Order: sequence, then structure tokens, then C-alpha cells
Amino acid sequence: MLREIDLSEISDGKLYTGNDMVKADCRGCNGCSSCCRGMGSSVILDPYDIFCLTAYLSKSFEQLLEEALELNVVDGIILPNLRMVGEDEHCIFLNPEGRCSIHKARPGFCRLFPLGRFYENHSFRYFLQIHECPKPDKSKIKIKKWLDIGSFRQYEAFTADWHYFLKERQELAMQAEGAEGAMLVKSLSMDILRRFFIRPYDRDTDFYPQVCARMEEAGAGTI
Repeated sequence: MLREIDLSEISDGKLYTGNDMVKADCRGCNGCSSCCRGMGSSVILDPYDIFCLTAYLSKSFEQLLEEALELNVVDGIILPNLRMVGEDEHCIFLNPEGRCSIHKARPGFCRLFPLGRFYENHSFRYFLQIHECPKPDKSKIKIKKWLDIGSFRQYEAFTADWHYFLKERQELAMQAEGAEGAMLVKSLSMDILRRFFIRPYDRDTDFYPQVCARMEEAGAGTI
């Protein structure tokens, strides 16, 4: 999402790497599911999230879109996000006991919370959001362990490349004007949806070479 933030207002003022320790561990979030409620359309999914969810649930992207996902415009480009349901607007994957039913395949947005990413120079570092999680007395944990993702370096490289890939297209979309601009925005959105979300991934093959090939097809460079 394209936005300017003042880190001094939302964080402890520090930037971290994946090997740094941060006070983010909620120790299982027992008795709390605050971050799974009232999130609107903000839990935006990337291709790796879809790769994991389709494999874990044995469903296609189209099936997930019918049951659990939505499409919304994010800075001019249409992207998928988790659906919130019920009067309390809880995540559709939150079970009656207030626990995540897809925890092993939870999206990167959820894994990251309460951390955020600060992007610069085609890379990023992490920051700790100090006002987002109400759980008291959080303990320190290494960021890499907190995210709990295999092939961590590849995941970080993909995350940076995906961010800048989208940023280029979002900036084009935000600048588009008139009928030709509307056609461009539609074309950009449909290409991204078809190429990275609708088109199935081989679940028995490593994700990163697959998405790398798709980015190269789209002229996005390499991972």
C-alpha cells in the first residue's frame, strides 16, 4: 500500500532485520483474537499467501474467492484480501473458540503482526508497531522465528520484489486519467489477477521459481 508514515508515531523508533529480537511474542495469543476482528479489507494477500492457502485447503483461487476472499482496489489495482464476517467483523477463518483455523497457512500479513515493514532501496527492514496489539507483557523473539516461514531469505527477496512490482503498477494506475487511463488500470489489474492469482501454481514444486518466472514474463526482473 502506497503511504507515507511517521515511524516515531507508530513504532519504538527502531528498524530491525530478520535476525533481530523484538518484543512481539504474545505467547500463543491465549484468550485474545483482537487482531482477527474489525480489519476491514486490510489483510491483503500476495501470491505466496495464495500458494499456501490453495495447497493447505485443497481449493482453487476461484473457490476461495467464492467462500473466503474478496477483491478490492488497493491504490488503483485490484487485489485479494481476507473476508471479515459477522456482527463483530471477524476473519472468516476464526473458529468459534477464537483461534485461527488456518494457522499453519496463515497469510504473511498475519504472521507479521504486530510488526510492519519499512521499504527503501528495493529492500526493507522491520519495525514494531507499539499501538496495534493490546496483549500485555509480550516477550522478545527473533523476527525470523516469529514469522515462522521456511526459506526465509527467499521469502524476504520475494516480498521486496513483489512490493516494488506492485508499486510501479499502482503508481501508473494512480496517474491514469480519462478513458485510456481507465483501460490501462483495468488491463493492469486483470493481468496481475490472472498471472499471479487465478493461474494455478504447481503445489508439488517450489513456489519461488514459479513466481520468479511469472515476474520475468511481466518484465519485473528477477528474484
